[in-house]
Amino acid sequence: MAADRPTLQLLAGAAMISFAPVFVKLVSLAPTASAFYRTAIGGVVLIAWVATRTRAAVARSRTAWLFMAAAGVLFAADLAAWHRSIWYIGPGLATLLGNFQVFVLALVGVFVYGERARPTLWLAIFMALAGLVLIVGTEWSALEHDYRWGVIFGLLTALAYAAYILALRRARQASPQGSAAADLGIISLLTAVVLFASASVGGDGIPLPDTVDASLLAGYALVAQVFGWLLISRSLPRVPASRAGLALLLQPTLAFVWDVLFFATPFSARQVAGAMLAIAAIGIGSRRA
Repeated sequence: MAADRPTLQLLAGAAMISFAPVFVKLVSLAPTASAFYRTAIGGVVLIAWVATRTRAAVARSRTAWLFMAAAGVLFAADLAAWHRSIWYIGPGLATLLGNFQVFVLALVGVFVYGERARPTLWLAIFMALAGLVLIVGTEWSALEHDYRWGVIFGLLTALAYAAYILALRRARQASPQGSAAADLGIISLLTAVVLFASASVGGDGIPLPDTVDASLLAGYALVAQVFGWLLISRSLPRVPASRAGLALLLQPTLAFVWDVLFFATPFSARQVAGAMLAIAAIGIGSRRA
């Protein structure tokens, strides 16, 4: 039983973060504002948690700080795009499109880092594109304006999230002795600063939430930014790659389930088939040689 504990923790973490788009949809605040509160609350909780477990702060190199700052900007772009996609097309499809980041990372590995392009990668990309066509259809101009923007923001989420992961990886490589939870806490606070600044420049600002929204935002931050990712980051190194890839599929799959259960979002048989095809493609694309 003990040997299965990391796998159960990984599945629990993936299930927890699958609720993230549900919180975004339920909160009445604008997308940038809800993203700000997620990262601000989550960052404070993470830093406080690390402070209770670490006696001395670890000095980070200038390179690490540079890439952590870049990660903060990219994570802000990721959340801003993803939250807008959730508003326009719902939690299920927005989360599915955001998970296309696995293909972006794979292509970066091939064309930037010179990794070998596996035949299954090209198969996965083809399957993902075919699934996307089944979901949105071939008559792009016939789609509603907001729906088109939701798809665009979902794909931008995948690009921004992939870039964020690469920046975070470089930051960890520059100072590997640092705590991953501390790095996530620092990046969360940097992201909150970027989101606050962008909202202020845009004129919307960050309003104070009412009691209901405050409760939802606190739950969003704790579930998505703290506990979910802590479970994933702690269990991932101890889980075989095959199981980790399957656990990755749990987030977009459950996001679709929550979309139907909580918001009664109608999906046609064609769209469900496209979603299943895209989810299978994500599973294939996330496998490592």
